[in-house]
Amino acid sequence: MLQPTAAELAALLPFERLVPALAQAFEAGAQVPLRHSHTIQTGDDTGTSLLMPAWDAEGFYGVKIVNIFPGNRNKGLKGLHSTYLLYDGRTGVPLAMLDGDVITSRRTAAAAALGVSLLAKASARSLLVCGAGQVGSLVGPAIASVRALDRIAVWNVNADAARRCAARWRDEGLPAEAVTDLESAVRNADIVSCATLATEPLIHAEWLEEGSHLDLIGSFTPQMVEAAAGCFQQGDVWVDTQEALLKAGDLLKAISAGVWSADAVKGNLTELCRNVCQRRTNDRQRTVFKAVGSALEDLAAARLAYRFLAGQRAT
Repeated sequence: MLQPTAAELAALLPFERLVPALAQAFEAGAQVPLRHSHTIQTGDDTGTSLLMPAWDAEGFYGVKIVNIFPGNRNKGLKGLHSTYLLYDGRTGVPLAMLDGDVITSRRTAAAAALGVSLLAKASARSLLVCGAGQVGSLVGPAIASVRALDRIAVWNVNADAARRCAARWRDEGLPAEAVTDLESAVRNADIVSCATLATEPLIHAEWLEEGSHLDLIGSFTPQMVEAAAGCFQQGDVWVDTQEALLKAGDLLKAISAGVWSADAVKGNLTELCRNVCQRRTNDRQRTVFKAVGSALEDLAAARLAYRFLAGQRAT
């Protein structure tokens, strides 16, 4: 069974390969049962363990296990740990054990880039990233792999984190700068991508320019919100999977406010990649992409990494 380090795994998943791999995976489809959730209480803290399985017609079966223990902050430990187990789907033989945090963060940023490639106007050249954490710090390079960007701004509630993120991107050759005025940055961006854990809206409809693309990949529970309800009222909305309509606080709050309806969803990534739903129709249209993540994406990333790693070991 192959067990690459986190650094080795990240190197196996460059966005130039990962974004097309996600597109191919959504087009082909996979079996993705609802995730399992279990409460774990064996010590002085109560944890939650999430099991996210998926398998495909190519003969791969994978399960991501995510363990969340909020009390770890008092023990000097991360609150979330995850692993990804990849198997031969025809025999059950273990193939690889992978760092689940790397899989999750890179496939999430890649999904944002896939949404941009399918929905943002072709002339988009300026990007604003809200969030400079584990996922946000990957969004700039991910979207730069599908669009020729002249300017990348990064905003974070912690301004020092934004400055550090921008400096790393500049070291990678990207035209990045940290910003502190969020409204101004939104007004000057063709693409706005949010990868935060916000519970109150960061982005407001009146800030978004005509023809802009709003990408929301941070919030994944009903309590989390990155964009105000009006953002959905004034734009056309696509989701990664239909599960977003059950889990995304952004969408649920827009529905409860009466300004948007689930029936208004234009399509999901499977339909977009199969070219069976409407895409952007003109450069004045505002587009919104809301993602909550899918085990299909995890499987696609793990499969890609395994194939390259197995090929390296064979030479």
